[in-house]
Amino acid sequence: MSLLDSTLKRFLIALQFLTMLPVRIKTGIKKEDFGASLLYFPLVGLLIGLLLAGSVFLFSFLPPLIKGAMILIISIFITGGIHLDGFADTCDGFYGNRSKEKILEIMRDSRIGVMGAIGIFSLLLLKFGIIASLPDAVLWKALIEMAVFARWSQALACSISCYARSEGKAGHFIGYARKKDVFIGSIFTLSLFLLLMQLKGLILFFLSLLSALLFLRYIIKKIGGMTGDTIGAISEFSEAITLLLCALVWSH
Repeated sequence: MSLLDSTLKRFLIALQFLTMLPVRIKTGIKKEDFGASLLYFPLVGLLIGLLLAGSVFLFSFLPPLIKGAMILIISIFITGGIHLDGFADTCDGFYGNRSKEKILEIMRDSRIGVMGAIGIFSLLLLKFGIIASLPDAVLWKALIEMAVFARWSQALACSISCYARSEGKAGHFIGYARKKDVFIGSIFTLSLFLLLMQLKGLILFFLSLLSALLFLRYIIKKIGGMTGDTIGAISEFSEAITLLLCALVWSH
């Protein structure tokens, strides 16, 4: 297989894993390809961010609250809500003082619990409030930064942790993650923040990174590693915190 074919395959794996776009690769995938696809997570995030940024101008004629709701719905539709599902499972599992085994058992349950429902509601309410309140001139940049940073944070999570379960597809991303790919992704992400918001972008990136690392540390302390659900939770947390920090940085 040529370098071009290998690159395209790994990009498509990232696209398939992170979006609901009609991309399906079923054959010719090695376990290492999952880890190598992390290099393209920020690029897929940029694609998602551009679609969301485009929706800001597409719905600019609508009142802010309705426009905010439409953008939020589109963001969920693009990803199929897969990361929201992981966030809900994480909220259910991590609530209370439970053992690692009990947490993992709860997170594997496909049914959503009370804390999962509260978590999703609170998360979406926060996102909606920020999206509806930011002016368009700032919002389109914030949505791009949000989408790119959240996907890079997933790659970061895979590279600095082990897999908390004995088996599962997410284990291939974690077990074969390459730190050099995550470093390249960090340069791409940081450069984008600087391009869009200059010095404020630099501040925003490092504040978002600090927040993500603290959340990662909390997850690893609770279950000793990462799962597919917690990777999704990291993505949703990073989206929300980047939007929130963007609103705070912009207001000052």
